[in-house]
Amino acid sequence: MKSSIKLFNIFGISVKIHLTFFLLPLFFLVMGGIKSMVLVLIVFICVTMHELTHSLVAMSFGIKVKDITLLPIGGVASMNKMPDNPKQEFLISIAGPLFNIVLAAVLIFVFYYAPWMPESILFRPTLGNTWLHTIALVPWINITLAIFNLLPAFPMDGGRVLRSLLATKIDYRKATRIAVNIGHIFAIVFGYLGFAHDNPLLIFIAIFVYMAASAEESHVNIKETLKDFLVKDILNPQYTTLNKETPLSKVFELVFHTHQEDFPVVEGGLLVGFVTRQDIIRSLHATGPNETIENIMRKDLPAVSPEDKLVIVQRIMEEKGTRALPVAKGSLIYGIITLEDIGRVYSLLAHRH
Repeated sequence: MKSSIKLFNIFGISVKIHLTFFLLPLFFLVMGGIKSMVLVLIVFICVTMHELTHSLVAMSFGIKVKDITLLPIGGVASMNKMPDNPKQEFLISIAGPLFNIVLAAVLIFVFYYAPWMPESILFRPTLGNTWLHTIALVPWINITLAIFNLLPAFPMDGGRVLRSLLATKIDYRKATRIAVNIGHIFAIVFGYLGFAHDNPLLIFIAIFVYMAASAEESHVNIKETLKDFLVKDILNPQYTTLNKETPLSKVFELVFHTHQEDFPVVEGGLLVGFVTRQDIIRSLHATGPNETIENIMRKDLPAVSPEDKLVIVQRIMEEKGTRALPVAKGSLIYGIITLEDIGRVYSLLAHRH
């Protein structure tokens, strides 16, 4: 996620903090003093551990977790996919809230028997004048986090739990639509309460919930529409290749005359690199039209197979931050596939659902 600062790595996962996060402790410092700010930081340690629990369960199912980003409204674990198996999605989704409940139970047990924690403070927590009041709030905040995350609506964990349970009985797309619609209802309720009580945080949460739920529905619709299609089903047999000595000026001419904007680079009929539209534009500004393709071509983009599913190709494009990929078997080039090619398939078929 852009505008984020890396804090540390744990279990191969990069934990980052978004720049906007710093507004939250600053706000509480101004409004409630140092104890409020410290409490916010403790809460986000719990949120990080919540997301880490999700991530570790996901990794146990072979799902790659790139990073965890802390935002003012919580944490986000960036996974390369969510499992198609409803049982796995259930276990991944429920893991975070269960962690908060277990942590709260452990803290209440420890605090209850701690001689320095009065029972009156533990079971009637308020952000009072002492640090004991602040510490006593931590288990109850974890319980609140668990309850909020278990709301049966996207994008909360409860929405994924609900979908996973529904998906064992009905179509995955329908299960998603139900959870998304509930998410929209919660967003409307949050928005109403926010305006009624002049609470900008609730309004912000309402907007986030509505947009995230809609994005999930769109993602699932695309995935379900494309799942039965392979690269070879839409592969254009007409494509232009480049050799390593081709100057950028020649490539620019090809873009205008062939309407192709991304090019495989071949040598002896075999794929040796790939040049994207972004590479061409960037190099034209940086080095000029006489630069050769050999100096700007990319070797880090994986080639996809004609037998690969379109949903897999789209996921690779998202991970690599590119809109086009070469299609090859081994080093034998078959063509290119672009995000626009995939988009056309979805546009033609989406109306069926």
